[in-house]
Amino acid sequence: MTFEKGDFILIDYVGRIKETNEVFDTTIEEVAKEHGIYREGAIYEPKLVAVGEGWILKALEEKLLEFEVGEERVVEIPPEKAYGHRDPSKIRLIPLKRLLEKGITPRIGMRVEYNGRIAIVRTVGSGRVQLDFNHPLAGKTLVYKVKVVKKLEEREEKILALIHRRIPIVEVEKFKIEIEDGNLTVVVPEEAFYIDGIQVAKRGIANDIMKFFQEINSVCFIERFERKTSEQQP
Repeated sequence: MTFEKGDFILIDYVGRIKETNEVFDTTIEEVAKEHGIYREGAIYEPKLVAVGEGWILKALEEKLLEFEVGEERVVEIPPEKAYGHRDPSKIRLIPLKRLLEKGITPRIGMRVEYNGRIAIVRTVGSGRVQLDFNHPLAGKTLVYKVKVVKKLEEREEKILALIHRRIPIVEVEKFKIEIEDGNLTVVVPEEAFYIDGIQVAKRGIANDIMKFFQEINSVCFIERFERKTSEQQP
């Protein structure tokens, strides 16, 4: 059975640049380490996709509609359906001193923020720096090896997946949920209390849940501090 818009699925993937065979993204830790793109602290696990919501490239999402659970395919995406073609007007020369004044010593290939936009340093010399504001993958044909790991069926399973999407560094099993009369209560584990941006994450979770589950009218988060026993004291 293929998928429909609104389905919740988990996918693993390896993304490569066709022209160079370079791996630029993956959900698999071993692959990231093998190809030198591993990021310390990053979460490597199957990615949640709500079909039709644009959480991944549209061209890749459209292909997922043809998959079945457990199926693995290679999907090729041309530049016009990925990050577009390179635009020469997005390449600018600026005085080197403008970056130095911001405490930035530019190096070729370095990503920098300039006037609120991210750019890649292409050249440095003669007191000027060439900044490329094109997306790093602009002009590239992308090749994804994708596997649909699982389709989420149960409401509680989907809700926990939405929570984990916003707060991935805490094990999802530590969140407890209860639904009664259209009200959802989420008991937040202590590990999540002091995460940077936790209030924004909770707002995002609430918005997601009420978007996908029309029967839920409110979301309440409980942060409970409990007395520790003598055995639990540090």
